[in-house]
Amino acid sequence: MYSFMGGGLFCAGMGNILLMISTATDYWMQYRHSNNYMHQGLWRYCVPGKCMTHTDSIAYWDATRAFMILSVLACFIGLVIGVMAFIHYSSFDGFDKTFAAGIFFFISCFFVLLAMAVYTGVTVNYFGKRYGNWRFSWSYIMGWVAVVLTFFSGIFYMCAYRMHECPRNTNSR
Repeated sequence: MYSFMGGGLFCAGMGNILLMISTATDYWMQYRHSNNYMHQGLWRYCVPGKCMTHTDSIAYWDATRAFMILSVLACFIGLVIGVMAFIHYSSFDGFDKTFAAGIFFFISCFFVLLAMAVYTGVTVNYFGKRYGNWRFSWSYIMGWVAVVLTFFSGIFYMCAYRMHECPRNTNSR
């Protein structure tokens, strides 16, 4: 059980770090315009020599930002509950902390998956049809890696919950 919880905490911790870095950095997409490389993130876009904040309230940026922030929060809450379950912190005895941590990790995975899907769909449809020299960049890739890590942290915690709820029969014949 503790192996699963340890693996889940590791995946969730790494996933939460990647989520925060991905959300905060400006390298979701890079493109070339007038022989200059530019890049943009969820909050700013950068041209050679300076970066400026997005002043337009575009729905897909707002949705991606909101889902990424919700994902970071859900993963952080899952981490706190997961650590409490791992060290047997005994307040809130009315619910199983292992199960709750797994649910929060799945919620985090769902939110980051929604954020990545919205951003991918709109970016491919808009930039893919209008510009030829663009590509997704490392902040975007970190978001997809965070999807996998938060999913596996949820799987690990659900396996730990299952092992705790259904102990094996130790009677041998």
